Amino acid sequence: MEESENAEKDVCADEFVALSDFTADGTNQLSLRRGDRLVVLSRQCEDWWWAELRGVVGYVPAGHLLQCRLSTSTSNLSADSAPSPEEQQNGQAQDLEDPWQDEEYFGSYGTLKLHLEMLLDQSRTEAYRQVVLNNRDFLRDKVVLDLGCGTGIISLFCAQLAQPAKVFAVEASSMAHYTRQLVKQNGCEDVVSVLQGRAEHIQLPHKVDVLVSEWMGNCLLFEFMVEAVLQVRQRWLAEGGVMWPSSAALLLVPCQAHSYYTESMSFWKNPYGLDFSPLQPLAQQEFFSKPKFSHILEPHNCLSVPSVVLNLNMYTLTVEDLEEMAGQFSFCVNKPGDFHGFCAWFSVGFDSRQAGGDAVELNTGPFSEPTHWKQTLFMLDSPVSVQQGDSISGSIVLRRNPAWRRHMSVTLNWTCRTGTEDDCKASSVGTKTFPMWR
Repeated sequence: MEESENAEKDVCADEFVALSDFTADGTNQLSLRRGDRLVVLSRQCEDWWWAELRGVVGYVPAGHLLQCRLSTSTSNLSADSAPSPEEQQNGQAQDLEDPWQDEEYFGSYGTLKLHLEMLLDQSRTEAYRQVVLNNRDFLRDKVVLDLGCGTGIISLFCAQLAQPAKVFAVEASSMAHYTRQLVKQNGCEDVVSVLQGRAEHIQLPHKVDVLVSEWMGNCLLFEFMVEAVLQVRQRWLAEGGVMWPSSAALLLVPCQAHSYYTESMSFWKNPYGLDFSPLQPLAQQEFFSKPKFSHILEPHNCLSVPSVVLNLNMYTLTVEDLEEMAGQFSFCVNKPGDFHGFCAWFSVGFDSRQAGGDAVELNTGPFSEPTHWKQTLFMLDSPVSVQQGDSISGSIVLRRNPAWRRHMSVTLNWTCRTGTEDDCKASSVGTKTFPMWR
């Protein structure tokens, strides 16, 4: 970090307040305490901004900040002046009009681009179709709620492959208008009713026997559609009713990422015979400080056997549980290589409710058929050389953003030990927080 030439700045449109604490993990970052007031000087990328705090400048995570219009003095704001967690959660924080960013979120589902991507994902779509097929006797005369139905394909599976009494297809985006047409076009209008509206606003004539939804996002929870599923479960699922998916898990593995490391970091050493190395710190900040979505992890780049770090029971999970979820991991390295980071993905399970029926699992990992989610890559700042028999242990924490409710951060803490547990020769310790934004 470097001292600012102008430590005292007048309040401007770019003054922000810190919503929560943040501990810097690099010399070019600023540590924040809830309530700190700072001036954003430039927005380098969507996740990290260049800001000044108490006369010092550095990078700060955009997800921890909220623009404010308070007094003209930068010295009178204490931590107690910042929005409370209750105010943040209820969308009452200063100048925060849409903590869910509904217009952007539901607007994206009002076009065909995302629906095409999901429908082309055969692993995803066939998993839900198989669930209906495996439970068609159970579904006979049942009432089904398909939450976030999109084009209504799961509802149509239910209507055509089973004989439910009723299917309520709920969709908040403008796609609902076309879903009604698709239901009629496929001759299912007597069974499927399309309702447009958000989960917390829908009204049904009675409770339902089955709640099915495809709510999963990157790293399982991202975008937090799962909250809507839990709200509907509490309001509309009959006692003893069925949740599909019934369970969910987040998996993690230490991995190599040579291609991505080369194109993002090594490239700047000597491109076209010129020394571009001064750009490497900026490249590290820009490319490695946030997760890489839609990463394709080749199985041979896994340095260990994957481990489940979170397990969710969809019958008992609560909205309050979503605020912070933590898990532990311990990996034994099974091949020599470069430890570039961690890769995460999820699996969901669908319990069978039919005698003799098979449970269905949808796994989005590198050892299964590809899905549109692919995997999420979290890069270390620099690789660590590992050998067979080394160990990598630590923890992962998923924290929901206190203001922007569809976003979250992922914090990874790890210790890499060389040699066996009985004969540890050396160890390296690290921690890194990654903001996850749409």
